Amino acid sequence: MEIYGMHVDLSNMINIGLKIGLLILAFIIFIPIGKKIIERTINKAGSNQKISESRVKTLEKLLVNLFSYVMIFVFIVMLFAIFTIPIGPLLAGAGVVGLAIGFGAQGLVSDVVTGFFLLLERQVEVDDYITAGGYDGIVEELGLRTTKIRSFNGTLNFIPNREIIGVANHSRGNMRALVDIGISYDENIDEAISLLEKVCAEFQQDERFKDGPNPIGVQSLGSSDVVLRVVGQTENGEQFGCQRDMLKRIKEAFDEANIEIPFPHQVNIQKEK
Repeated sequence: MEIYGMHVDLSNMINIGLKIGLLILAFIIFIPIGKKIIERTINKAGSNQKISESRVKTLEKLLVNLFSYVMIFVFIVMLFAIFTIPIGPLLAGAGVVGLAIGFGAQGLVSDVVTGFFLLLERQVEVDDYITAGGYDGIVEELGLRTTKIRSFNGTLNFIPNREIIGVANHSRGNMRALVDIGISYDENIDEAISLLEKVCAEFQQDERFKDGPNPIGVQSLGSSDVVLRVVGQTENGEQFGCQRDMLKRIKEAFDEANIEIPFPHQVNIQKEK
């Protein structure tokens, strides 16, 4: 068959088209199955060896990513084979080109090396609350090249691993619930601390608290208030809820005892002519 003066083997084109279609279909079927196998294997290994849930999620996402990269490479190699393009010379050429651009890919190498050590040293795991690379939030995925952190406002941040110079992991061990409450200079400090002790006694029965809470006294003297501080140790991730609950209860207790919490007042002066 001739098209625009060029001889085209129609049967060969149909054969190649069928092979490409079957290859795509095979990958569409095989990739989800492979991911499911990885997920089940990791979950089973985690339950047998009593690995933490966050560690299981971290390894699961990492292996799924690696599996995806391998499948893309295999797909390209098999596609070349269908078109009878020799892969050997291409790989050799890629090696030369890779060497040429290697000096420009130092950032990528740094990402991979940093990601490897983050995983090896278990500095960060999925679902950890961390501060890293200038971002604050929950780790959704830890890869060899990038780390995904979900901020509390919902923003998903993609951070190259080389930019993670230091990591503040807020999800290791108990956390501190800290409440500062201000009272007027005219109020009785001992009476306010006594009320705080009663409120703290109520929260000491709360299972979220591992130690305390306890009032530690006057924290600072502000321009219009005396700041009292309450501190307690909570389960990881529960500190924010505990702080909100304590603030609410302290406000209620102070209102019942008529202890004033200072707030800005606006005074209007009308000048008569």
